[in-house]
Amino acid sequence: MPDSGESRAQQEHEHIPTSSATATPTAVGAAGMPVPTNTAAGIPAASLTTAPGIPATSTTTARRVGLLVTLVLGGLTALPPLSMDMYLPALPEVTGALHAPAATVQLTLTACLTGMALGQLVVGPMSDRWGRRTPLLLGMVVYVIATAICAVAPTAELLIGFRLLQGLAGAAGIVISRAVVRDLYDGDEMARFFSTLMLISGVAPVIAPVIGGQVLQFTDWRGIFVVLTFVGVLLTLVVWKWLHETLPVAQRHTGGVGDALRTMRGLLADRVFTGYMIAGSLAFAALFAYVSASPFVVQEIYGASPQTFSLLFGINSVGLIAVGQINGKLLVGRVSLDKALGVGLAVICAAAIALLLMTSGVFGEVGLLPVAVGLFVLMSAMGLAMPNTNTQALMRTRHAAGSASALLGTTQFLVGAIASPLVGIAGEQTAVPMAVVQVVCALSAVVCFLLLCRPWQNTRAPRGPLTK
Repeated sequence: MPDSGESRAQQEHEHIPTSSATATPTAVGAAGMPVPTNTAAGIPAASLTTAPGIPATSTTTARRVGLLVTLVLGGLTALPPLSMDMYLPALPEVTGALHAPAATVQLTLTACLTGMALGQLVVGPMSDRWGRRTPLLLGMVVYVIATAICAVAPTAELLIGFRLLQGLAGAAGIVISRAVVRDLYDGDEMARFFSTLMLISGVAPVIAPVIGGQVLQFTDWRGIFVVLTFVGVLLTLVVWKWLHETLPVAQRHTGGVGDALRTMRGLLADRVFTGYMIAGSLAFAALFAYVSASPFVVQEIYGASPQTFSLLFGINSVGLIAVGQINGKLLVGRVSLDKALGVGLAVICAAAIALLLMTSGVFGEVGLLPVAVGLFVLMSAMGLAMPNTNTQALMRTRHAAGSASALLGTTQFLVGAIASPLVGIAGEQTAVPMAVVQVVCALSAVVCFLLLCRPWQNTRAPRGPLTK
């Protein structure tokens, strides 16, 4: 019989801390047996197969296949943002084409976002029971079918329903990508990989509206879903051919829904895991507040043109990606993950407080430039906060990486969704609510990090899978 979630959490705390430099994470080879990770190259040995049972023998091949795995996981992580943001420029056209009010058409976005949040809670435990590959392929097939039906939906109600299904299925890419990273990597290597993943997935929200706008020059809104269907088919084929199973049969859970719920309860009972989860979600909420409010703040309050807004949004996204790469390439291995995370949260707090002082008139009338600098600093610091909270949380959950990834993703989406509407609570003439939400979220993230994670205790996760 499998241990309960509480027993597994207790076992984690009883393990002796192990340095990530000596950890030897395992992956799965063609025969389903654990295979050591090549941590020196940062490439999992499970990925070093050009065909089942045929190991690669050259460093060049190893790097090439490792890059392929990175691109596949990056594509899976980027698919949900593409599904959301490519569709944004078409909203007015959908309103007219389906003869539906704008509020109803807005529900197509809400349905997709809700599906992405809830779908992770379903797919994560599934991947812990049946492995990563089968649930991922099933989710991708359902995503393709739902997206294709969205392209021909005759009514807004049907479009809303299949956007919900699209989000539920697309969540598989988010949650299983994180779980696969946990299967293949450990310690500093995992932090580096998450930073690389941020480079790929961080580009998606920036270029998605641009791609959507270009598609609309040649076709109508339905063409956007046709493009997304094609992308889904391509990713499904790539996953089927190149992404091998990463969870050994011996490490899978055999229980049903009850066992999955007990596992999640055990994860939440782990104070340190919960601390990283909540701290990361609150930082993500500060980011969501920026995304929700920035079009209004930059264009309506400070009078910038849409082109200026797009430029600033792109610059801020580049800052986030650049700091994420600095974290992965320069800091990881030289600075502890908790120290880098603490610096990131501190900078987010400082930037949020500065934005609050500027928008509330403490410094008198300020123009767009100081506010833009504050937003840039806040966004860039997310490159230290997001990958390191995910890494530190997943470091504690080798026994249930799918369920842990589901909790991380769902909490981020739900907390972000709660924070987003609050930025407009005081009307359209002030940016103070945005800054207040960011300050509250940033300070709360620091409090959770200090009280729950207690980084000065240098709590580390066990390096191997727990006994089931």
